[in-house]
Amino acid sequence: MLALAAKVAPTDSTVLIAGETGTGKELIARAIHKRSKRGERSFVGVNCAAIPSSLIMSELFGHEKGAFTGAVQRRLGRFELAEGGTLFLDEVGDLPLETQIALLRVLQEHEFERVGGTEMLRCDVRVISASNRDLHSAIAAGSFRSDLFLPAQRFSN
Repeated sequence: MLALAAKVAPTDSTVLIAGETGTGKELIARAIHKRSKRGERSFVGVNCAAIPSSLIMSELFGHEKGAFTGAVQRRLGRFELAEGGTLFLDEVGDLPLETQIALLRVLQEHEFERVGGTEMLRCDVRVISASNRDLHSAIAAGSFRSDLFLPAQRFSN
């Protein structure tokens, strides 16, 4: 596994790490980050399963003041916080479909909008994701987008 991590680290490829809970997926993600050209920059982790689906877009992309009840000021999202570095999306298979669409746009176009915003923001972030779910089954069930799965280089631990 470490040899595979060392092989993909120098690239800027999006990586999907698949494995059971407790097998060290985040450790592999950190090893990839540390050995990459982004290794001196931020490593920002998000546990997608731990954030309510109603808040995940704001968590990832930030929000503007007044975007929703309780949004009393502009808040930067994890993509902005990871600028120039790596964003680790743990349990990416738990993302709602509408968030998967926004994530695909960031991966393809390197741009996003804050929740409640109108300005397209550019970002330079490497995304490493992990899942303990069988994403092939999730694709077949319609709960995970196949076009989001395919661009990632997949590693299993």
